[in-house]
Amino acid sequence: MSASDGLPVVHTLADLVALVERHQGLYVRWSRGPGPDLDETSSTDELTGVAMPGLSANPLDLEEWWQNRSVELWVARRLHDYAHLPHDKGPGVRPWVLKGRETGRGPDNEPLVVDVEPQCWIGSGVIEEARAVVARQEAEWGTLRRSGR
Repeated sequence: MSASDGLPVVHTLADLVALVERHQGLYVRWSRGPGPDLDETSSTDELTGVAMPGLSANPLDLEEWWQNRSVELWVARRLHDYAHLPHDKGPGVRPWVLKGRETGRGPDNEPLVVDVEPQCWIGSGVIEEARAVVARQEAEWGTLRRSGR
């Protein structure tokens, strides 16, 4: 991954956590990037083919119920949950961070975001760090196996 498209790359989980701690209203999106996405600013429901009114993304803001638990653990979990997408969706799919405004919800109850402002790419090493952080929690949390993945 490079910043050749003008977006910086976050290379460590600690750097991504610091970004989340400094800014509210951030989302992570797994796609081929802002270039292709911002041409239409619309995601498509894969099951029905219906165009949705925004880009599907997942919020990085901490939920109140998380209380004073680790921000690193929160962010790692948010990345872990969708780390299968590059494999499922094919070459060129990778995570990036954006700011935007929610306009609705998709079929998996994910936010649909418009007025998108790309912030940065998330480097592959960050995903590996997130996987390791979550794996260390399995004894306490249980497994996070997803069927069919």
